[in-house]
Amino acid sequence: MWTYEHSVETTATPASVWRLWADVERWSDWNDGVEKIEIDGPFAAGARITMTPPGEDPIPLVVAEAVQDELFVDEARFGGMVLRTIHRLDAAGEGRIRVTYRMEITGTGADEAGPEIGPAITADWPDTLAALVALAEPAAEPAAR
Repeated sequence: MWTYEHSVETTATPASVWRLWADVERWSDWNDGVEKIEIDGPFAAGARITMTPPGEDPIPLVVAEAVQDELFVDEARFGGMVLRTIHRLDAAGEGRIRVTYRMEITGTGADEAGPEIGPAITADWPDTLAALVALAEPAAEPAAR
């Protein structure tokens, strides 16, 4: 198994992050790794997503789990491997949440292929999470006069 995790803290609410996650067809607004994306119905467990990264072939994903304002998990299958991405929201103190993306590559060949493909897949996560929370955070309050 190969794993990688990246987290950021934000003043955004779980509901505001969830709204951005659930609006799959607009993921490219905050994720440069998405050139085109389609979902076959509501954003819920069992939904099928077709995501096309820039210059690459489409990748079929399945939403394996979705708990509103808490987490969603998507899975891609390649041969005997499963690439599972957990997108999670956790409380992080007064008025803050932690947004975490975790990738787990398991199955046949994962120990060999994971270290080769995993870093390429997750390389943009710091930028992706920064852009996601920037859109989700409340607008800055006007300066007091």
